[in-house]
Amino acid sequence: MTADSRPTLALALGDAAGIGPELAAKALADEEVQQAARFVVIGDRRLLELGAEQAGLKLEIEEDWFVERNNLDPDTVTLGEASEATGAAALDNFGAALTLCHLGGADATCFTPFNKHAMRLARPGYVDEIGFIQAVLNTEADGAEFNVLDELWNARVTSHVPLSEVAGMITTDRVLERIKLTDATMQGAGQGRPRIAVAALNPHAGDGGNFGPEDDEIIAPAVQAAQKHQINVSGPWPSDTVYLRAHKGEFDVVLSMYHDQGQIAMKLIGFDRGVTLIGGYPFWIATPAHGTAYDIAGQGTANPQATKNALLLAAKLARASGAPLAGEAARRSALEAMLDTPAAQYTN
Repeated sequence: MTADSRPTLALALGDAAGIGPELAAKALADEEVQQAARFVVIGDRRLLELGAEQAGLKLEIEEDWFVERNNLDPDTVTLGEASEATGAAALDNFGAALTLCHLGGADATCFTPFNKHAMRLARPGYVDEIGFIQAVLNTEADGAEFNVLDELWNARVTSHVPLSEVAGMITTDRVLERIKLTDATMQGAGQGRPRIAVAALNPHAGDGGNFGPEDDEIIAPAVQAAQKHQINVSGPWPSDTVYLRAHKGEFDVVLSMYHDQGQIAMKLIGFDRGVTLIGGYPFWIATPAHGTAYDIAGQGTANPQATKNALLLAAKLARASGAPLAGEAARRSALEAMLDTPAAQYTN
């Protein structure tokens, strides 16, 4: 593959108190990753250099392929501890990466793991990446997170909300909208006509109403409505078996009702390989599905496979989108437009 045919990915450095800098260095040094895409790295260069040192690597990034945010002195970072400073830097890096893509200077955004507590310390109104993306891009588009593990996908109806609030948020319209979004996103990713399994909310899919009415009265009608739209969907299926069936190849994606319903299953199947993919926006956004691993920060032992998978998947999807790839002129123009973007823009 020639250099000109590779997509350009914006890679934001995540939480500096965790394994993010190390993962970025390891992934960028990977030959397969280098062949798949070109990277505009966004963050504080001192932290990437620290990550390379932790990984035992010598990493060279050309100046015009690094967006220097100069937003976090490594000497002020306490490894393994969330802080307002690390949260602010991660938000700034992510916001700049999104802006670069929005301006046409890159084809997809990737980032190493965030710590949500640190990000809330820096931006109290922060809930999750979806709300932040909407704010940076100034859009009301309701994107969604997907987990991707090899060929198996997981989607969600609700995400970062208290479990006590989930049942009240499950409506027929919301489930139907998520089925449609899942179908459209996967087709946009080149997955053909995906086989979608909808997970039940209650044990045994409600057991005919004995364990709650939601599955029969709310979720099933959404599935039936989606089928009338010629979507290849079925359910609701008991959630304690639907992931086994999907893992064996019966389904391409499971639509879970809440965050941990799907996350637990997917991480048990392949914790060190999974990718979190955000769709519903003009460009793809990808990150490893695991967290910041504060307990091993700075030790050089972090497994880069999920980060590598995220970068490779983002590159693949950018090529498959059919949109023209960001060229050299577009990248330079976008970078020029970003020169005066202050860090405070993304943390207020």
